[in-house]
Amino acid sequence: MEAAEFNRIARKYTDVVYRATLSYCKNKNDAEDAVQNTFLNLLKTDTQFADDEHIRKWLIRSAINECKNIWKSFWHRNVTSIDELNEEPAYIESEKQELFSEVMKLPKKYSTVLHLYYYESYTCKEIADILNISESGVQSRLMRARNILKEKLKEAWL
Repeated sequence: MEAAEFNRIARKYTDVVYRATLSYCKNKNDAEDAVQNTFLNLLKTDTQFADDEHIRKWLIRSAINECKNIWKSFWHRNVTSIDELNEEPAYIESEKQELFSEVMKLPKKYSTVLHLYYYESYTCKEIADILNISESGVQSRLMRARNILKEKLKEAWL
């Protein structure tokens, strides 16, 4: 991959990849590590991309795999950070803060699907392709996540 093409892709998709990794890792430092590793993988790959959407999907899939690698690493399983930060990303508006924090508390399989669907505007079929699960699996996870949020936020929404 040429430097100019890599720089174009990095400028265009760094924010998307960061939001996806933050949604999965729920931790700024791990998310930044996953973003860095994702773009290193982009430099190393021999994949021929059809278009920008193919690049975007590949980056998100690669980012999620990097997050999984971070979560299953020896370091992550055995070390607890002294200052666990609970930072909300700047793109979250203040009135949506409670909803965002509840989404982040959900299990990864639900928060990732919600993030891709609502924040990245992917369809269920596209999410199924990205996460390598069935389309009905995506729909089930969305429904379950919505039901969990509905229960948790019942008082706030009434």
